[in-house]
Amino acid sequence: MSDFLNELTWRGFVHQTTNLEALKSHLDSGKRVAYIGFDSTAPSLHVGSLVQIMILRLFQKHGHTPIVLMGGGTTRVGDPSFKDESRPLLDEDLINQNLRGIQENFKPYIKFEGTSNNAIFLDNYEWLGSLNYLDFLRDYGKHFTVNRMMSFESVKLRLQREQPLTFLEFNYMIMQGYDFLELHKRHNCTLQFGGSDQWGNIINGIDLVHKVLHKDVYAITTPLITNSSGQKMGKTAKGAVWLNPSMCVPFDFWQYWRNCEDADVIKFLKLFTDLPQDEIQRLSLLQGSEINEAKKILANEITKLNHGEVELKKALGTAESLFESASYGYTLKEIKNGRPILDTALPVIDLDPGEHKIIDLLVKSGFVKSNSEGRRLIAGNGVKLNDAPLTLDTYMVTEKDFGPDQVMKISLGKK
Repeated sequence: MSDFLNELTWRGFVHQTTNLEALKSHLDSGKRVAYIGFDSTAPSLHVGSLVQIMILRLFQKHGHTPIVLMGGGTTRVGDPSFKDESRPLLDEDLINQNLRGIQENFKPYIKFEGTSNNAIFLDNYEWLGSLNYLDFLRDYGKHFTVNRMMSFESVKLRLQREQPLTFLEFNYMIMQGYDFLELHKRHNCTLQFGGSDQWGNIINGIDLVHKVLHKDVYAITTPLITNSSGQKMGKTAKGAVWLNPSMCVPFDFWQYWRNCEDADVIKFLKLFTDLPQDEIQRLSLLQGSEINEAKKILANEITKLNHGEVELKKALGTAESLFESASYGYTLKEIKNGRPILDTALPVIDLDPGEHKIIDLLVKSGFVKSNSEGRRLIAGNGVKLNDAPLTLDTYMVTEKDFGPDQVMKISLGKK
């Protein structure tokens, strides 16, 4: 197996491939060109796209040439894959503005100059925008059967849900297939990467290249990356975690990774960092509270890669300030320009000897406004006493809960 495929498999990027044995030989026999397409539907990509970006990074690291293909043309149609309804159509100015913003997302990850295998940045509007519709239908439409297109899972799901699939959207898979043909002609591109939801569209492109040029080309798709709770990557209560720092400040980006679930740390270290196998193996052996070390390394590595060393240091400074402020009873009002804005201090409560209801202390400290709110938080594992989760809302605090410094700490929140 080629070094590239070996590392790709170990890190967990591979979901499906076409003709694996032939693909291995193809990659072993020379330097290759591969591409991934990205539609220009927003001014930035979010962390859900990092899997595809990191594949291009690995591909270039192993000496091959990656192509970033922006869908300036296909965005005008909209990808219907696994969507319940049509995407809103964007005007030309907004598509171009989004394209320029997304281009910046790739610069920290892959090299577009200064190497022997510089990455190539393209926009498929370059060829799709000048197509003659009648010629396109005559020359390429004949290679796509409606029977085959109707068999794709993405199409069947839309129809099963009795949601309309427009003729405009139906053309999307033909255009994406034509992209592969055009890239093979122009750049000898022989490999396409994509998410597992793009499998049908990718196969269309492989078939088209074979039928028109009688050449073999290949595909690798990635699994859908979710966290251990089953949620898609890149979504939080605040919204998407964007790669563009103007849409998600580096501290929030750092916090997203720092607060990941324990079960996800090693998977994310493999997918989203350059750490070698032996270091990730060492981190995988950590247990209990030691897993926090792996989480910090994960957050540091990804933030440094996406935002640079300077912004990582700022994010770490912000985290340290928040930790210190929490130790002294301050609350966070907001994060502004990556720095914490602290609110007034919570009161320090002097307690008389004896027993005290934990619910009463939550109200007195200002953590909650009522006893019922305190009970709900405790039931949801949202209250800690001296860093240990509290499970009973009837708990009575006594002298045994105080440390040698005669201080007891109550903290709020799961993180």
